[in-house]
Amino acid sequence: MDLPCVPWQDYVAQRWVGLDQDVKESFKSECEIDGVFRCASALTAEQDVEEMDSISAGFRADKDADQAAASRESGNSSFKARNYSAAALHYSQVRSSPGTQSTPLILIGFQGICLAPKGSPQLSLCFANRSAALYHLHRYQESLDDMDRAGRSGYPAHLSAKLEARRASCLQHLSAVTHSSASQPDEELTFGLSPRAEVRFSEGKGRHLLATASIAAGEVVLHERPHGCVLVPSLTAEFGTEHRRCHLCLRETLCLVPCEGCSYARYCSAACKEAAWEQHHCWECPLTAPLRALGVLSHLALRVALKSRPLASASDPARTGAGVFHEDPEVNVFHLLHHLNSISCGMRFLCAATAAALCRKLRGAGRAAVPWDGPRTEAGSGRAGWRAQGSLGSAVLRHLLQLRCNAQAVVALQDAGVARSSVQSSREVRVATALFSTLSLLNHSCRPNTSLVFGTGPAVASSERGVTATIRASTAIRPGQEILHCYGPHSCRMLTQQRQRLLQEQYFFLCRCEACSTAEERHPRSDHGGGRCGGCESALERCGDSGEYLCVAPSCGRRSPVSDRSEGLQAIQRDLVKAVDLLEADRPDEALRLLQHASRRSALAVEETHPIRGELADATARAFATKGEWQKAASHLELSAAVVGAQYGEASIEMGRQLFKLAQLHFNGGARRAALAVIPEAKHLLRLHCGPHCPEVTELQAMEQCLQEQNSTFSS
Repeated sequence: MDLPCVPWQDYVAQRWVGLDQDVKESFKSECEIDGVFRCASALTAEQDVEEMDSISAGFRADKDADQAAASRESGNSSFKARNYSAAALHYSQVRSSPGTQSTPLILIGFQGICLAPKGSPQLSLCFANRSAALYHLHRYQESLDDMDRAGRSGYPAHLSAKLEARRASCLQHLSAVTHSSASQPDEELTFGLSPRAEVRFSEGKGRHLLATASIAAGEVVLHERPHGCVLVPSLTAEFGTEHRRCHLCLRETLCLVPCEGCSYARYCSAACKEAAWEQHHCWECPLTAPLRALGVLSHLALRVALKSRPLASASDPARTGAGVFHEDPEVNVFHLLHHLNSISCGMRFLCAATAAALCRKLRGAGRAAVPWDGPRTEAGSGRAGWRAQGSLGSAVLRHLLQLRCNAQAVVALQDAGVARSSVQSSREVRVATALFSTLSLLNHSCRPNTSLVFGTGPAVASSERGVTATIRASTAIRPGQEILHCYGPHSCRMLTQQRQRLLQEQYFFLCRCEACSTAEERHPRSDHGGGRCGGCESALERCGDSGEYLCVAPSCGRRSPVSDRSEGLQAIQRDLVKAVDLLEADRPDEALRLLQHASRRSALAVEETHPIRGELADATARAFATKGEWQKAASHLELSAAVVGAQYGEASIEMGRQLFKLAQLHFNGGARRAALAVIPEAKHLLRLHCGPHCPEVTELQAMEQCLQEQNSTFSS
């Protein structure tokens, strides 16, 4: 949820409508951030904060011993049913409480840990129970860690014998683990901008990145940590991202460590928990419910403001003789465009009122809550050139407006496969929203020359812990050529008019990139045509803006409403979702029947390269792979890869991932020649976008070596 929840939006909209006209005019006349915030702050009363508290009551994250006990009992029921595999797959058939959907055993146990107050008997019992579930999932070290936590939380002495027996068994299993196959070290990347690139400034382009020397395809252009990052919570009742990932470094784990003050924040380790507390959570903890209600962008704006020192409205370094790129990321973030005067008055008032109410709530949180509020100096910091003044509220508003155009969706691959599957099945999901000081300077192109990959999780040193963004050249970049990134609308998937409209609405510029300036445009096939005619099965084409599709066969000329096609696609999508659920419940035969029926209908509804055709083919490949029918699985995955190539491009990272799965299918099916034909291209694309040491490249190299050794054996 990027924007505030709908009840808060409605409340602020009503407040705006109820203002006197002269007050509205006064607010509209403000054209600077500080003035807009002062005006909104003067209009914010205690009743507004009370309304925010009422709205955020549904997002409360208090500790509750009774709820912790109920969650533990649900976990016990699931444990007795021995649903360990289902727990690991996140699809146990146990309900944590009325109104929730099926929930993993591990997560039920962890919910009890989050809800249990510090020092309560439930906390130690939940840790001990989770250690048992982890033990049965062969996560022995994590099981030991939870046993230690149970002991420190006051685990009853009369039950300790059971814990000690489990501890001995974990140690025995761990001692039997061999370490002969050491994993390949991660690629060593230097943080910052490549020496072959630099930031330039022009009136037409603003600050932008330019290549100063030749940059080869696959070469790292930028490796950066975010200036601020907030995990995106799930919008459903099911346990989602916030229950599975560390709230600081975003590492995915089943063994999260809860905050001691609230039941929402959780971390992969004590180190992450302590680091988060020092950086931001000491102020955010009492405000968890309002921050969740006010949306991810408001939360991130506050987090960035808490991290930064106050800066005056000094001259932008880009417009002075000091250079266009400051070594201090706070300065670069401060001067990102906020487009205050480009957004509607209603949206401006929503952002300002949200910032004002949030800061008023923060000041009343009890702690010396505001880390800075007014003048502050930075003695000995080398920052004397920047005058420190202003208010936290103005900073929150500035960042909130900046984030509307500069926030970056952090995505990660999430497992979407079936238990014990020999083929990787994953999907890209959004896990966080972040603000990067240098990445934000890249201009947009609908046909970019870079690709972006995110990293999550802790590194060897705690100082290296967290999220990273890596920009690589996707094609060779010449000296003097601008380094460009895609903001979303891509020439492979949208027509020029659609792209320009979306970019104008969100980013306030008319795109004139190479793709938008090309006279002859290749129409994206996913948006062109309406499948086949229901009468003669000839192709259908859209009749301008008439809301109809027309059969191209002169002898037919049948017309079909666009609404019919939309309803048909929605029905196909529902069948696809049901089929995926059946696959994850290890019922591939039922899934196949549903997928084959949906595929036949999609062949009449849409063209071959429509995304739904690719998704159906991919799911069908998964179903056949689950049954061990590798050749059939490979043939359907090839169909899916063709759709991915049309939608994202033959040289895209998405295509690389499809070819990686195809190589796995050929390898598992013993199709040596087919596998060896696919592996080189898959390696090339994954190296290009993800680097030479990514896990997929390592696996492809191992498969290739094995197959080559087999060929040598057979030929000798």
